[in-house]
Amino acid sequence: MLIGLDLSPGLPFVDAGDYFPGNPSSPKDAKALWELVDRKCAEEAHLSASTFPKNDNFKAHFRNQYPGETVTGDAFVGGAGRLREAEHRQRTNGVNPVSCFNLVGAAQVGKSSLTGMRLLNRLRGKVPVWPFDDVPLRGPLIVEIYTSIAARAAGMPKGRSKIRDGDTLNRMLANLGSEPHPSLERYDDHSTDAMLTAAWLRRAANDPALWSPRGLTPAIARTEGWTFGAI
Repeated sequence: MLIGLDLSPGLPFVDAGDYFPGNPSSPKDAKALWELVDRKCAEEAHLSASTFPKNDNFKAHFRNQYPGETVTGDAFVGGAGRLREAEHRQRTNGVNPVSCFNLVGAAQVGKSSLTGMRLLNRLRGKVPVWPFDDVPLRGPLIVEIYTSIAARAAGMPKGRSKIRDGDTLNRMLANLGSEPHPSLERYDDHSTDAMLTAAWLRRAANDPALWSPRGLTPAIARTEGWTFGAI
C-alpha cells in the first residue's frame, strides 16, 4: 500500500546546515524534528501544530498570520523563503512549490506540514516513510506527494493543475491508464487531486528512477526527505 501525503515531512536543512540556524536546540535530522514539533504542541488537539511557529525559539524563521497582520520573522530568508533540495528540483520540472516556512496564503503547505510531522512522529516504528526509512517488501509505505507532479504526468498544461469537472478528470485518468471514475456530486480540488494522484502513484510506483532520484543523498534523505516524482 503506497500512501501519498501532500505535505512536507521536513524543513529546509541543507542550504544552511540546520533547520533553525543559530538555535542550539535545533534538531539534526527529520525524525528528531518530528518529535520536537509533537512535543511542543502536545497540548493541541487533533495533532494541530499552530503554537509551534509562534514559539519564541522558532517564530523568527516563519512568515505567519496574526490577527489583523502578517508577520515575517527576521530569519525568514528572501521573499519566498527557504526551500528544500527536492523543492528546487520541482521548480526545474515546471511546478512551483512554496516554502514550508511560509504559513500565509492559499498555496502555503507549512501548516499541514507541521501537523503532518506530529502524525509521522506517532507512526514511527509502525509505518515506514520514504526516504527516511527503507522501502519494505510488503505492507504500507508513506511518500510525500506534490499533486502538480501527477497533473503534469497526466497531461495537464503548465499553470493549470486543478480539475473541476468530470470530463477533464476522465481524460487525465485515461492518460494514466485508469478507467473513468464514478461521477461525483460535487467536483472540488481536493477530490480530483486525490483521484488523479492515486492513479498516478499506481503507475509511477513501478518506475525505478523515481525511487533513486538525482540529487537524493543520504544526508538529504535523513534531514529533508524528498518529493516522490521529483527527478
